[in-house]
Amino acid sequence: MAIREPALTLGLEEEYLLVDRETGGVAAEPPDELFEALNERTAGRAFPEFLRAQVEVATPVCRDISEARQALTALRRAVIEEAGRFGLAPIAASSHPFSLTSKQKRTDKERYVALLEEMQGAARRMMICGLHVHVGVEDDDLRIDLMNQLTYFLPHLLALSCSSPFWEGERTGLMSFRLMIFNGVPRTGLPEQFSSWGEYRRHTDVLVETGIIADNSRIWWDLRPSARYPTLETRVMDCCTSLEDALSLAALNQCLVRMLYRLRRGNQRWRMYSHLLLGENRWRAMRYSYDSGLLDLGRQRIVPFAELLEELIELVREDAEALDAVAEVEGLRGILVRGSSAHRQIEVHARALQAGLTEEEALRSVAAWLVEETARTCPSSIAASRPRR
Repeated sequence: MAIREPALTLGLEEEYLLVDRETGGVAAEPPDELFEALNERTAGRAFPEFLRAQVEVATPVCRDISEARQALTALRRAVIEEAGRFGLAPIAASSHPFSLTSKQKRTDKERYVALLEEMQGAARRMMICGLHVHVGVEDDDLRIDLMNQLTYFLPHLLALSCSSPFWEGERTGLMSFRLMIFNGVPRTGLPEQFSSWGEYRRHTDVLVETGIIADNSRIWWDLRPSARYPTLETRVMDCCTSLEDALSLAALNQCLVRMLYRLRRGNQRWRMYSHLLLGENRWRAMRYSYDSGLLDLGRQRIVPFAELLEELIELVREDAEALDAVAEVEGLRGILVRGSSAHRQIEVHARALQAGLTEEEALRSVAAWLVEETARTCPSSIAASRPRR
């Protein structure tokens, strides 16, 4: 049977933390009226997550990055404006610089109550947010084949997205501390490799049929076949403070999937590597972002990330042109110029200390920057936001 050509549609999910505009601290109990207003304004596409202070947004299915831009801009803007009516603001980052997990309230939903009961202390630390990108791949076996190959690029995506260098008032020394927290939960990390959809289902069905998980949505790998949609869902990335960075990473995801499918059409494929080697690059991205390069497994040496990024842009150029995403993909260079969110948070913190502020004041400066940058990079005019080639 012929493989059905993938639609390569896009869908984006983001999670934000709500903070008090005056103190910068996480708002442990935002009013129900806020979520009611968001639900009405976004037609159900913005809703509370595991914590009461978390808002998740989900775009509709988008044909291309231009549609995704319009949808995500509108959702971010809705959260910013509706939260502002209650003296709150969202921060698009994967951790908060100083608020404590022990002070947070959980959303009173059955699935979250069950999750807390099962995961205990691991779940109580989940004051983290991410960016998830869905790319439409309707054929089951093709989805597994492309997942196996796309895994190679997960550290690259993570390195560009890092936004969680602080945790409960401390600089962690990691650029993505979010994944350190998430690693404490089962069925996370790099995805397993499977020869077919049937093999994938045989393994996951064991967990479902024995009652360990209710369904495949409880498999939280960095990359997975979505349990709800015919998509590949990339989950490794931190939540980007800059809207433009999030869109560039979404476009790169889409282009990588198309590139790997294009190779398959030419009877080629990306080489497979062990979790030992891929996991080392994942750790390097968590620890350093892009500062110390990644292991190029073909050349078997550490290569500066700027060099790897240029190779990556050229690798998917044909696909970016076909998908009208060249501006977004080339925009990834800007992250290396101005720094990831993690770099910039650390810079804000350092400047505050150099100016004579206390540690507490410096951390509040980071929170204030996150509020400002989340809003600044989300234009009210969607049409004016598209980068120029």
